[in-house]
Amino acid sequence: KEEPFVVEKSRTYALYSKIMKPMLDKAFVRWAFLLGVVALLVISASAFLFKFVTVKMLPFDNKSEFQVIIDMPEGTTLEQSNRVAKDIAEYIRTVSEVTDYQIYAGTAAPYNFNGLVRHYFLRRGTNVADLQVNLVHKGERSDQSHDIAKRVRPEIQRIAERHNAAVKVVEIPPGPPVLSTLVTEVYGPTQEQRIDIARRILDIYNRTGSVVDIDWFVEDEMVKYDFVVDKEKAMLSGVTTEDVAQTLNLALSGMKAGVVHMPREKEPVSIQLRLALAERSSLEDLREIPVMTPMGQAVPLGELVRIEQTVIDKAIHHKNLRPVVYVVGDVAGVEESPVYAILKMADEIDKITLPGGARIEQWYTRQPWSEERVEIKWDGEWHITYEVFRDMGLAFAAVMVLMYVLLVGWFKRFKVPLVQMAAIPLTLIGIVPAHMIFGAFFTATSMIGMIALAGIMVRNSVLLIDFIDLRMSEGLDVKQAIIESGAVRFRPIALTAGTMIVGAIFILLDPIFQGLALSLMAGGISSTVLTLAVVPILYFMVEKPSLKTQ
Repeated sequence: KEEPFVVEKSRTYALYSKIMKPMLDKAFVRWAFLLGVVALLVISASAFLFKFVTVKMLPFDNKSEFQVIIDMPEGTTLEQSNRVAKDIAEYIRTVSEVTDYQIYAGTAAPYNFNGLVRHYFLRRGTNVADLQVNLVHKGERSDQSHDIAKRVRPEIQRIAERHNAAVKVVEIPPGPPVLSTLVTEVYGPTQEQRIDIARRILDIYNRTGSVVDIDWFVEDEMVKYDFVVDKEKAMLSGVTTEDVAQTLNLALSGMKAGVVHMPREKEPVSIQLRLALAERSSLEDLREIPVMTPMGQAVPLGELVRIEQTVIDKAIHHKNLRPVVYVVGDVAGVEESPVYAILKMADEIDKITLPGGARIEQWYTRQPWSEERVEIKWDGEWHITYEVFRDMGLAFAAVMVLMYVLLVGWFKRFKVPLVQMAAIPLTLIGIVPAHMIFGAFFTATSMIGMIALAGIMVRNSVLLIDFIDLRMSEGLDVKQAIIESGAVRFRPIALTAGTMIVGAIFILLDPIFQGLALSLMAGGISSTVLTLAVVPILYFMVEKPSLKTQ
């Protein structure tokens, strides 16, 4: 006949009793253990302060493509923009992981995530170009696409500097749906003041390490030549202003003269009449364009007009109906989270002195309410990160309150639910070191994993304390009940944690969900182990005074 199971004879009971008995018997050992746990918790939390673990909204994905966005000074010809794109492409083709690339000069690349969230699909003009770079499949290379982008960026930037171009190496996806990773919005009373401050901030961007792909939304000055008709001379020649305008338009823009049907074309081909490029590329060439008079004579355009040189007005951007100047950038290097770059630059911006000794007020979470003085707002990935972590923090707090109410309703006590919920912060002792070991960012998915663990850890605490109460109601001593609780409940608690850890293994190597896997695995291990000791000890300390009075 099989002998009944006796918990006192199990190895789990012997080991658990050996660990717990000294802490239950001696207050010094008990307090030393709890202080040690608190110290580990503080050390883990301080990793964020000392940047051993950096906070980021989303980690970098591993895609088989990236883009190179080229912005030349306004007024640059299409041929010059295309030449810069070809120079960069010549370097790109030497990168071993690159399979092919496409150049889009004067227009944007086909629609993709970057184009939608950063409005790249709106790019048009002779001064813009895109390179769509395709990589070999991620299974055929050792480096992730982010590492490849970081590796090629310095040489691409050197090529861009030679051509006075602003170039950005943009990954797909580039992160949250924002204008750029780093965005500084400059507000002020006048456009001149906004541009002046933005220029100083642009210089701070350039001096800050790890800040790359720097640009601002201010066009270079473009010269405009107005052909003003001398009406007196035109009248003497019998030429009208409309004749001059039509002639100049024909020379520069051309005119549709008809269509031609070609054997290899499915649609009729338009015939455009226009001067050759070599004959319309300078003011002197345009002066020599003949304008026909009613008498059939040809008069050079230069004799009928005077050319006035002006500067084209710059565009003024608005956000929520307020005029603003944007300074943008990205982060790459050691600290690839925008929060730390913002903190560095914020100190430098604070040193800028305005007329009258005033300082630039900096806003982080909302737009300045006044336009009467110069102010800036930090936007971009930082703002999305702030909103996501704020909302998840508030949701976490609401869940904690609801959880406490449910536990109070079940146990009919106010202190015991707090003891049960003490297991929740213990997850950090495993989560933070795991992120350090893997060199991973603490992302939104990491936070989701931490929130998911809260319910599991409280469930483990409920199993322990419910069993302790059950055994005490049967007349068992509190210390003996605690030891039996850990020995008996160890298996279901360990199995719960084990199944969660095994399930998380399958997403551990995914770039996006790695933070979720690390939180579930490392947080589950640390909090499960510590819960078996910390929760019973806290319960013993909280309930001990009431037990003495009974």
